[in-house]
Amino acid sequence: MDENQAPEANNPAPVQTVVDLNSVFYMHPSESAGSAIIPVIFDGSGYRSWRRGVLRALSVKNKTGFINSKVDKSSPNSALITQWERCDDMVTSWILNSLSKDIGDSLQYVNNARELWVELEDRYDQLNGAKLYQLQREINDLSQGNLDVAGYYTQLKRLWEELSTLDTNCQCTCLCICGGKVKMHKAEQDMRLIQSLMGLNEAFTIVRGSILMMNPLPTMAQAFSILIQEERQREVKPHNKFNMESTSPVHLFMHL
Repeated sequence: MDENQAPEANNPAPVQTVVDLNSVFYMHPSESAGSAIIPVIFDGSGYRSWRRGVLRALSVKNKTGFINSKVDKSSPNSALITQWERCDDMVTSWILNSLSKDIGDSLQYVNNARELWVELEDRYDQLNGAKLYQLQREINDLSQGNLDVAGYYTQLKRLWEELSTLDTNCQCTCLCICGGKVKMHKAEQDMRLIQSLMGLNEAFTIVRGSILMMNPLPTMAQAFSILIQEERQREVKPHNKFNMESTSPVHLFMHL
């Protein structure tokens, strides 16, 4: 045997761990620790909305396991410890980059993504009557004003969704076979629809009355689709009127 080949036989090349594309440990080459996971920076307000955005983004990247303890460092495959640490540091960086500077600076010394996530929940996910009161007050005080119909609907929808996520006592998970759960949901949606119609400008009085005459009442999305169509028709009416006048016999006679 050639003496020059002996060292190679005694020192085999290290085995490289191949990470499957569907694995939680897979990181796309374009992923960077300097990027934020969502474009909205959390500054201490609107935690529930920000939280939902982060969870959705992490789900897309297959990384929610790093904040809910489903993927921890004590996983059976010890060969992936390095990958776990790399991915956990990446998730931690993403979340920190999605926080305002003051909040992010106070959390720089967390040990992992799970600890960071729990700390944020302990700080900002505290349900209290004052928060529920504030949201309900904003909903009651909201009116269309200078907003277009789509903008008004968007603001209402955001407030209602945030209220729903906070008021967990009203969320039933029971299996209903009598239809009562569906009826209660419909009643709640009808009340929200009526409340939203009350905040519309007076220009929509007629179409609002038409919606209220429907039996059963339409869904919120259906009602606002009708309102948006009405708004668009109002925008094109002056143009249509001009076209009709320009082609009328009197108008043509004046140009002869």
